[in-house]
Amino acid sequence: MFTEFLTGAALLSASLVAPGDVGWSLWPSEVAPGGEMHVETYAAQGNGCNPAGPVTSPGFAAPIPWPLGGNWGHHGGTGTAATRPGTYTATFPCTDGRVATATFTVAGTPPSSVTPRPSSPSKPRPTTTPVPEQDQPQVSVRPAGAPQTGGGGLAVSFTE
Repeated sequence: MFTEFLTGAALLSASLVAPGDVGWSLWPSEVAPGGEMHVETYAAQGNGCNPAGPVTSPGFAAPIPWPLGGNWGHHGGTGTAATRPGTYTATFPCTDGRVATATFTVAGTPPSSVTPRPSSPSKPRPTTTPVPEQDQPQVSVRPAGAPQTGGGGLAVSFTE
């Protein structure tokens, strides 16, 4: 029963990927700037492959390596998205020569291509000389004592 389930799952995952395409996952498909990205492929299932290098993209802070491994030829990794909003393509090479690609979006509004005008120079701030600590006035503080705290006695309640 379990073997039939695994075989069915492998066939289903293979049917969701076009022939020649690499079956792999890159998620989330929309990420906040600087957010966490995940990659995963299963070389032994469907159209997965053994990675021949890290996943690269201009939308990543750094390439994502494949440090995770496991059953069914599992390879996985985690990385960080770039901070510049936009839609990006991520790729990695397979040991069989194929190249895997996927797109994702770093959410936000991309910066405008118009360069802002430089602002007028601001007036310089007047410099102040700090007052030495011994010349600063003492701040008077009234300590809290018994009248504010109720004298510190225990409250006892008797009921009949």
